[in-house]
Amino acid sequence: MESRVKALGHPVHPMLVMFPVALFVTAVIFDAIDIFGGPRFLGDVAYWNIVVGLIGGVLAALAGAVDLRAIPSGTRAKRIGTTHALVNGCVILLFAGVWAVRMSADQRTAGTALLVIEVVALAGLGLAAWFGGELVDRLGVGVDPDADLNASSSLRGRSATRLGRMGETR
Repeated sequence: MESRVKALGHPVHPMLVMFPVALFVTAVIFDAIDIFGGPRFLGDVAYWNIVVGLIGGVLAALAGAVDLRAIPSGTRAKRIGTTHALVNGCVILLFAGVWAVRMSADQRTAGTALLVIEVVALAGLGLAAWFGGELVDRLGVGVDPDADLNASSSLRGRSATRLGRMGETR
């Protein structure tokens, strides 16, 4: 099943997810360093990583929702995709909660309780990533129907002639 939201021939959802994932992981690392005696500014950087990660996460979720709607009902892919979306939604809500608490505090740094919530959110992010991998690698969701080891460039479009394994034209 081919992705519905593309840029230059490639699915947008996987392009977008890397940013919030990296920002959330970095935020947790920086918060841990800050809490355990590292430079104080890392807590502030972690706060801003969460803010930008939330924005990126919402954008990735929107692109993913379009693709999820295109998966046929009653399939394993629909169940896995829905679970992937729900777990990611919980991750976004957990980080949004951490952000809201930090935004209303005198300092933008996290304490131990917020760090624990962030770690739980990261565990959810890992689980959601596994479901995403299952969708693409096992179930072929978001994969171009003409994909193979010798497929033509995505910039050439569907009308381009592709070479097969032995050099013959398909």
